[in-house]
Amino acid sequence: MARRSSDREAIAAEIDRVRSLGLDELRSLWRTTFRSSPPQAFAKDLTARFICWHIQEQAIGGLNAKTAKLLDDLARGDQPGVDRPRRLKPGTVLVREYQGERHTVTVVPSGYVWRETTYASLSTIARAITGTTWNGPRFFGLRTTVNCSEDIEGENHAGIADANRSRRHGGKVSRLPRKVQR
Repeated sequence: MARRSSDREAIAAEIDRVRSLGLDELRSLWRTTFRSSPPQAFAKDLTARFICWHIQEQAIGGLNAKTAKLLDDLARGDQPGVDRPRRLKPGTVLVREYQGERHTVTVVPSGYVWRETTYASLSTIARAITGTTWNGPRFFGLRTTVNCSEDIEGENHAGIADANRSRRHGGKVSRLPRKVQR
C-alpha cells in the first residue's frame, strides 16, 4: 500500500514539474518523449496536458480495448450502438418468410426487385408485404437493434418485446426464420 502511495506521489510530482515548464521546454520534452515534433497548433496548455496524460498512461496503463474502439468509432463519426449501413452487392438475394409466405428480394444496381418490380428501398417492400411501416433492413434481418427488454445480465425477456412488437404491427408477430443468401 505504501508503494502505491509513493508511486502516486511521484506521478503527481512529475505532472507538477511538467506544468511548470515553459513552451520551449515542453516542446523539447515532447521531442524526447514522442520522438517527433509537437503539432505547431498546440499551445502550452495542450502540450502539457498531452505529456501529462502520457506520463499517467505509462505509469498506470492506457485505455482498455473496448474504450479505445469506442473512441476510434466516435472519431470516425460513427454513432455508438448504431450499425453502419451495409453495402449489398448487386445479385444478393434476401429471403424472408412472413405469415407463411416466402418473399424473395434481389439487389440490383438501381435498387431492389421484388415480384418483378424495382423498388428504391427495402422499407417500401417491407411496407408492401406487411401493410405497416417497417425499417426495411431490420425486417429483412440486416440490422440488429439494442433490445430495451434486456436486463443487465443480458437476459432477454422476449415476451415483453414480442408483446410490444405485436401492438406496433397489428397484433401479428412472425417468428419465421430470416435468411440472407449471397
